[in-house]
Amino acid sequence: MHFLIDSLLSAILLLWSFDPDLYFIIYVSLKVSLSSTLLSSILGIPAGFFIASKEFIAKRVVITTFNSLMALPTVVVGLLVYAFISRKGLLGILDLLYTQTAMVIGQVILIFPIVVSLTIAAISHVDERYRKTALTLGATPFQAGLIVFREARFAIIAVIIAAFGRVIAEIGISMMLGGNVKGYTRTMTTAMALEYDKGEFVLGVALGIVLLLISFIVNIFFNYLQGRGRA
Repeated sequence: MHFLIDSLLSAILLLWSFDPDLYFIIYVSLKVSLSSTLLSSILGIPAGFFIASKEFIAKRVVITTFNSLMALPTVVVGLLVYAFISRKGLLGILDLLYTQTAMVIGQVILIFPIVVSLTIAAISHVDERYRKTALTLGATPFQAGLIVFREARFAIIAVIIAAFGRVIAEIGISMMLGGNVKGYTRTMTTAMALEYDKGEFVLGVALGIVLLLISFIVNIFFNYLQGRGRA
């Protein structure tokens, strides 16, 4: 118990000291996670909206496939991307391995199915009468789609938050594709794993506190947006 309290107090002091190595790790984590979340949202939300709104052959198969890929293990994604970007891989000439770009690519692949599947669920729960009424009143299909999107906006925000939460806490892709290079690709989760292996818990506890704070801040922001929407 004393060990836990001492580690916690030391971690708080480390955060308060604004240690440059600690805050650079936090910066890299946020940069990579936000980049992958943004790219996945730009690609996945329109794809999910299209799948949910249109009727086409094998639609149920497509939805089932995306739902299944939501549980895709990070190590599988890491191996897949590694096979392409390693020196012997198809994209080896680009020299992407052990870079932040490689980590973003892997994380985009990981959360793209999540964004698509949850967007499909969000759009599917919007009452079809909104779209039909808009079309009846002379709206174009695009305008009707915007109305549906507006009704699902809070669910879409929740999708983005879920995707961000998935990548900010993942470790497999960051370790395999980033290499945990100090001062370049070391993230909060890979640093925590490294410190645990070394038996040094202060930095790991400090980063754990930051992860919890990020989670609280994101959820408080989401609840604030929901409150503004109901006002």
